[in-house]
Amino acid sequence: MPDLSALWLTARLAFVTTAVLLIIGTPLAWWLAQTRSRFKPAIEAIIALPLVLPPTVLGFYLLIAMSPNAPFGGFWLQATGDTLSFSFTGLAIGSVIYSFPFMIQPLQTAFEGPVQQAMRTAASLRASRLDAFFSVAVPMSIRGFVTATVLSFAHTLGEFGVVLMVGGNIPDRTRVASIEIYENVETLNYADAHVLSLILLVISFLTLFCVFLFNKRFPAHVRL
Repeated sequence: MPDLSALWLTARLAFVTTAVLLIIGTPLAWWLAQTRSRFKPAIEAIIALPLVLPPTVLGFYLLIAMSPNAPFGGFWLQATGDTLSFSFTGLAIGSVIYSFPFMIQPLQTAFEGPVQQAMRTAASLRASRLDAFFSVAVPMSIRGFVTATVLSFAHTLGEFGVVLMVGGNIPDRTRVASIEIYENVETLNYADAHVLSLILLVISFLTLFCVFLFNKRFPAHVRL
């Protein structure tokens, strides 16, 4: 029987990453959906970079940025007394950056079109922007929220290159399930690798199945 501590660490990382992405991704996606700034294409390209950039490249630059010799890494070390690299916090930061497009793009798409028209209608009825956002935009975009949340969570479960570069392979600290599987394969422990792989496969399938089922039941821009 494999050590399931890596699986619990992966689940914890996925939950933290998804929560942080929801908090910082929602306002950014909302801004992108309605802005006409000339910088919008450049910002969208930066957000989408993890989709095409090799994970090891992104992980390498994150590792450099988190180094105690770098401004950000040095500040963190002075403020907390701990290094960002090879820590759970470093893993979470790397995962948030790596999964950014999986949160932003579905939300941005959900916020565009009919939602913006509905917001203008709400404004004509003298509803405040904050009230209209939560009473109109959010319910109309629920499908986008579900898709973005599920994709971000599932993507974090399967991360390998970025978490390996940033966190290394420290048991009970940074060794997530994907690294544990790789470690088992390298040591020819195929039985434990099979168990962990099967667990991740089932979780990933059920997660995606639920989101497709939800999207089929609730068409885009339908208010619940």
